[in-house]
Amino acid sequence: MMNFQFNASELIFVLPELFLLSAISIILLFDLFASERLKSLTYYLTQLALIITGWLAFDLIGESATIFSGTFVLDTMGSTFKVFIMGFAIIALVYTRHYLKAHELLRNEYFILALMSILGMMVMVSGHSLLTLYMGLEIMSLSLYALIASARDRAVAIEAALKYFVLGAIASGLLLYGMSMIYGITGSLDIAQISNFARASTLASQQTLILNFGLVFLVIGVAFKLGAVPFHMWVPDVYQGSPTSVTMFLSTVPKIAAIALLIRLLIDGLGDLQHYWSDLLMIIAVLSIALGSLVALMQSNIKRMLAYSTISHIGFVLLGFVTGVVEGYGAAVFYVLVYILMSLAAFGSIIVLNKNGFEADQISDYQGLSKHSPWFALIILVVMLSMAGVPPFIGFYSKLFILQQVIAEGYVILAVIAVVFAVISAYYYLQIIKTMYFDDADKEITVSAPLDMRVVLSINGILILLVGLMPSFWMSLSVSLF
Repeated sequence: MMNFQFNASELIFVLPELFLLSAISIILLFDLFASERLKSLTYYLTQLALIITGWLAFDLIGESATIFSGTFVLDTMGSTFKVFIMGFAIIALVYTRHYLKAHELLRNEYFILALMSILGMMVMVSGHSLLTLYMGLEIMSLSLYALIASARDRAVAIEAALKYFVLGAIASGLLLYGMSMIYGITGSLDIAQISNFARASTLASQQTLILNFGLVFLVIGVAFKLGAVPFHMWVPDVYQGSPTSVTMFLSTVPKIAAIALLIRLLIDGLGDLQHYWSDLLMIIAVLSIALGSLVALMQSNIKRMLAYSTISHIGFVLLGFVTGVVEGYGAAVFYVLVYILMSLAAFGSIIVLNKNGFEADQISDYQGLSKHSPWFALIILVVMLSMAGVPPFIGFYSKLFILQQVIAEGYVILAVIAVVFAVISAYYYLQIIKTMYFDDADKEITVSAPLDMRVVLSINGILILLVGLMPSFWMSLSVSLF
């Protein structure tokens, strides 16, 4: 039985989480009692809460502590992840507000639910116990279920929410089953103690067999959350059916938390069983890259295409973990951060063209965009070339970094397969560029986005190019987290 001891001095290490929880409570009460005229301030209060939380997390970088009887860990990786979560969430909410206004979906509970899911992500990032990790996962997931269903009058959004809820519940159940097996054999929920047990257990023992069974369920649960093949069936339907603002949030910020969950469970907890789980991840990675690249070729809906593209990208991320070395893990983290930056710009570009009654979610909707809005066409061009892995954009270096580590560890065939499918995937990104620049528009395309969104989207697009010109700092930062 865990002997939980509370020490008030430890609260300084959970200051970002405490502040965000307090901010959620205050914003919720403000929204309840404020007059209709003042309710527009909820968005600005949300952004302010994220900025302050990010600053508090940034202030804790370099600090390390294991608190609350080993259930919560503060380390450089956790604090850095939290800063990135806040930064990406701020950008996502700038795009979101325009979309919600354009489609008359602006309800303040949206922002409160987004904050709740971010709180869950923060708990996941710093969780050092099976119980804490699961609690963080559920806080995040339950908020996301409600966000997807926020467009109550759209049947497709309700359907997407139900699919995500049912399949998410199955994933959580499998993950919990794996956790219970590991707890049953190790007698502990603490990640550090589980790690010690895995290190001490002999391979021939019955204990290791049960440990491996638990490990399989953990990998399945994490693969579900990441949307990797063969546990990807929810991704295309949820991406297409959800309001575009939710799709963007779902495809970006939670990915950091899912990677943190993978690191805490597999590397920190079961790192000594790496030769078991790396084989599983290798199969999942190859299948994800192959299926994501091939099925995306057949899509006419841009959100559905980006969903299959995400599956392919997740395959590349998992290749980094297959290597079993620190550089490989760093390359995977770098890839995730780059992918989120590109995905924010991709969905931001879709949202910028949105108007009431017009979703701009078909590839044909982008015909002749270069003539009507050359700047935003250029941003989409940069995003698509980066996603395709064309130098000098950041997407090229993220793929290169992964492939270098894979080859260095002797997985040459794996790298060749990845490169082949990366070349295939370039086709559907180039299709969008062709549509924008070479097809004639059959209707007038107007960009009616507010100034703040135009500025943020422009900076987002420029960053993809700038970080691509000097990627070494971000690469070394990602490796230094381990």
